[in-house]
Amino acid sequence: MKRPDSKGRADRNEFPAELKKQKHKRSKGARAALIVLISLLFLVCIGIVAYAIWATPPDVSDSDLKDRSTPAPTEIPEETPAPSFTPEPEATPTPEPTAEPLRRREDTYTLLVVGRDRVGLNTDTIMVARLDCAAETLDVVSIPRDTLVDVPWAVKKINSIYGTLGTEGLLEGVEDLVGFDIDNYVIVNTFVFRDVIDYIGGVYFDVPIYMNYDDPLQDLYIHMSPGYQLLNGDRAEQVVRFRQNNDGSGYPTGDLGRIETQHAFFRELAKQVLSLGNIANLPQIINLVLDNTDTDLTSGNMAFYAQEFFKLSSDNVRFYTMPHENVYIRGGSYVSIQLEPWLEMINESLNPFNMDVTEENLSVITYGEQGIYSTTGNPPGMGSFFDYYSYVE
Repeated sequence: MKRPDSKGRADRNEFPAELKKQKHKRSKGARAALIVLISLLFLVCIGIVAYAIWATPPDVSDSDLKDRSTPAPTEIPEETPAPSFTPEPEATPTPEPTAEPLRRREDTYTLLVVGRDRVGLNTDTIMVARLDCAAETLDVVSIPRDTLVDVPWAVKKINSIYGTLGTEGLLEGVEDLVGFDIDNYVIVNTFVFRDVIDYIGGVYFDVPIYMNYDDPLQDLYIHMSPGYQLLNGDRAEQVVRFRQNNDGSGYPTGDLGRIETQHAFFRELAKQVLSLGNIANLPQIINLVLDNTDTDLTSGNMAFYAQEFFKLSSDNVRFYTMPHENVYIRGGSYVSIQLEPWLEMINESLNPFNMDVTEENLSVITYGEQGIYSTTGNPPGMGSFFDYYSYVE
């Protein structure tokens, strides 16, 4: 072994090989970490590109606004006798400027979202949505389940269409009310709703009132205390489906109260999901919906909607209820559309075209002091409505 020098230091050539080994190990470890980091970034980029390719915009309807007007009868023109003199030429008026042709707004999509119960064919939640990707807005309008509709059977409520005519019948019934063809539809049962809420970890929500209701026929049991709390899928279903307690108490405004609670819940759901910036279980959720839902959307379409949704501000996710008034026809409770406010709401929040929907585009019946009114000019007779006065359970 070599001796220390006069200053007590070991010979400078004592540890050079060991130092080189340690330096080599550190350099090798840094390179390995860098390779791992680059690989992860590469995988993330591949995932983003694959998601972008997977996300496919849905096809939009190529039809125009509905035309519900009744054509006027063709008149046979009378023969015009030849003039006995040569008329002086008249000045030709300047033609009116050509109106802008009807067209779809770019990057705008409409969707019918329906919630049905587990065992029956009741569509308790009916909503029409318009996603405007250019403006980054999502508008959702609820249609009350008891809305008066022109159908050939006696209980003329929109909630009765699905069980009688199925998906296509319900879609056409809603299109009668809005005046245009809806691009896509999703009909969800309550099992799927519960599982989706569980997948995203639940939703914090301020339950507005005490809820106590039991319906064994629907396997529906609602027992909720009011207050701010984390709702899992089962408890979220209880909140959005509640209408009244076992003793008949509940929302003073009936079904409108339930719609208001649903809107409040979905606003909180949107706000909390948007604050996360993503949904970790999105592929599983999409598969769940596709496997258990009646829809014409593909997995790529759903990925597209999710992609566009995360571009929104929570302030630009807006919920409305169709303007209406509660009426009674032969003892039955119905919801009658208020036509002028409804047309205004359609054009501000749902219409995907550059021209306004008018009354001529709708097939709507209403009830008021003047009796039954139809936008098509063919109202059903009062005798065609179910007589609740004579009904004995």
